[in-house]
Amino acid sequence: MQNSITRTNSVWKLRTQSLELGSRTLVMGVVNITPDSFSDGGFFFDSEAAVAHGLRLLDEGADLLDLGAESTRPGTSVGTAISATHQPSKPPAVSAEAEQARLLPVLEGILKVRPDAVISIDTYKAATARAALAAGAEVINDVSGFTWDSEMAGICAQAGCGVVLMHTRGRPDQWSTQEKLAPDALLKFVSAGLTASLALARAASIAPDSIVLDPGYGFGKKYDENYSLLARQAELLSLGRPLLAGVSRKSFLGHTLAHLYGGAPAPAGAREAASIAAMVAAILEGASIVRVHRVQPAVEAARIADALLAAR
Repeated sequence: MQNSITRTNSVWKLRTQSLELGSRTLVMGVVNITPDSFSDGGFFFDSEAAVAHGLRLLDEGADLLDLGAESTRPGTSVGTAISATHQPSKPPAVSAEAEQARLLPVLEGILKVRPDAVISIDTYKAATARAALAAGAEVINDVSGFTWDSEMAGICAQAGCGVVLMHTRGRPDQWSTQEKLAPDALLKFVSAGLTASLALARAASIAPDSIVLDPGYGFGKKYDENYSLLARQAELLSLGRPLLAGVSRKSFLGHTLAHLYGGAPAPAGAREAASIAAMVAAILEGASIVRVHRVQPAVEAARIADALLAAR
């Protein structure tokens, strides 16, 4: 059945420029500058390797890049209320200083070669966001939806940057103990969380057209919960903002493929076809932006999905 709510054309206002959303799906390429990310940790930890990887993704057709220097995989420790005036109740696995030491050389290296590149920074720390925006980033992608650092919304408002507000159910070290939610309850929970993040953005005077929402696949959602969320993702468009979907290589895909691997989840590197399938589903369910590890096949698949949307 076709959803009554579908994505519409809009303009995403970034720090110094804007991107058109809705007429075609934008592809965000992932650059993990970490030793421990679940999918490609350590592959691009070296700054030169990370810069080269980012440039390669741009050449393959990425519309923008998402640079991250701290893994938020299940079980990791993240800080809360990190600011100049509030000390975290629990220290993050990676300090802001270490995160910036990993991140900024890559950001600067990519922009040196491709000054027109649109770069998003995957961080929940205001200090890192401030430094990255000063170095040329256009977007802050906060997996906590402004809830883990009390100064993040203000930093983004001051910079006038684009923001991605993602829904996270608890923190990574809490995910394994959370109870499964029924589909209706899960959708209401995600919608309420994103609504709360939008309220934080509004209180900081962030322009609505600077905001994109992310349902947060894999972030505190049990394996099959992700499918019930994906099947009803378009309903989140009622919140009034475009959607970004990041399903690439997520563990729920690996668990679905376990029967092909002797009962064990398919490893991250063997989830590419599944990632494309889930990505296409996300586009058909209203996503305007998709976050992916492999850009070229995603660009091709997104064009097919867009053609189907245009034919409706």
